[in-house]
Amino acid sequence: MELAKITGKGQITLPINIRRALNLKDGDKVAFIETNGQYVLANPVSLAIRDVQKGFEGEAERLGLKDMEDVVGMVKDIRRNKENK
Repeated sequence: MELAKITGKGQITLPINIRRALNLKDGDKVAFIETNGQYVLANPVSLAIRDVQKGFEGEAERLGLKDMEDVVGMVKDIRRNKENK
């Protein structure tokens, strides 16, 4: 368990172990997520990446992409189609 003290301005200093675990650097923003009355501190960039990954789940199978060659072929097809418009 890590503790942090709240200043009169409502500021806290995150312990170094927490900053490292969340990969937070100077100037980064943090997200506070409420679940059933409890708050969790998170790195919003990591949350966004997770959301994007969830959004793409199953898309490779749906598009019939089995390996990198399939992906490269699909990109070439898209570029060809775009050039022909």
